Amino acid sequence: MVTLSEVLSQNEIDALLNALSTGEVDVDEIEEEKERKVKNYDFRNPQKMAKDQLRTLEIIHDNFSRLLQTFLSGYLRAPVSVDVLTVDQYAFSEFNNAISNPAFLSIVKFEPLNGDIILDISPKLALVIIDRLLGGGGEQVGEARTFTEIEMTLLRRVVEKMLELFTEAWQNVMHLSPTLEKIETNPQFAQIISPSETIALITLNMAIGDAEGMFNICLPHLAIESIVDKLSTKLWFSTTKREDDDDGHSELIEERLKKADVILKAELGTSILTVDELIGLQIGDVIKMDTFEDHEARIKVGSVLKFHCQPGTVKNKVAVKITGVKKDGEEVDGK
Repeated sequence: MVTLSEVLSQNEIDALLNALSTGEVDVDEIEEEKERKVKNYDFRNPQKMAKDQLRTLEIIHDNFSRLLQTFLSGYLRAPVSVDVLTVDQYAFSEFNNAISNPAFLSIVKFEPLNGDIILDISPKLALVIIDRLLGGGGEQVGEARTFTEIEMTLLRRVVEKMLELFTEAWQNVMHLSPTLEKIETNPQFAQIISPSETIALITLNMAIGDAEGMFNICLPHLAIESIVDKLSTKLWFSTTKREDDDDGHSELIEERLKKADVILKAELGTSILTVDELIGLQIGDVIKMDTFEDHEARIKVGSVLKFHCQPGTVKNKVAVKITGVKKDGEEVDGK
């Protein structure tokens, strides 16, 4: 069937015939251009995921990268940057053959889905994480090496924390409960699927201080095949909107806030001294401190007064007993 866009006017036909007769347009070049549009299809590596589905995976793991960046910044007490570089599909053999040896590969059970996924963290980056956890400055090592048992235990805890972030990043698609099965340092022992199977490979760039490395997430198509229909940007944004409008959204935020760690400080009292008075302190001197009425101490959440208390001991350990809650309008200093 010929469409209107394929019909040439008489002037266009005359111009084309004139260009062919004068040599401005070569028929062979036109044929070559047509041939260039034909692409070879690799039956050994079929493209099983659409671009829209890969785009949704990029959105999911962009969210995961932000969660991971926040977690590692606090966990390692260092500036951390995590960004999604690429999201594409390959044969598993291409991914497996590109892994260095020694490696740091976490085999994760992607429950409730059937199958495993692989988290591939650069060994040099893993050593930087260990250095930070053990009190070092986090300098990047020159050559990757094998890990000791203590180092593997420390890294296992970090990976388990990362898996908790996976649950949050994927919650708009489904509720996941990923569990760490094992850690391998040799890629030959990380054959979770056949070499010809298709995988979605998400590559993250991670920077910890001055050290930088790659963090790869290998998602076999077999593992996510049952939910691949849900990986569409249209469904993603519609689900996100519904959750934002949901009345239970505030309850979810409240539940997460309840799990936040806060610092409690019990203060018996405070006093202000000049530098001269501080220098002149000697054994036996008495410092007058401000206290509540009836010699009560105070408990602060961060820097905010929250409770009144009485100091004492429990089983030979220093303790305080809460005697009251801060009243509205009460000053922080208790006056």
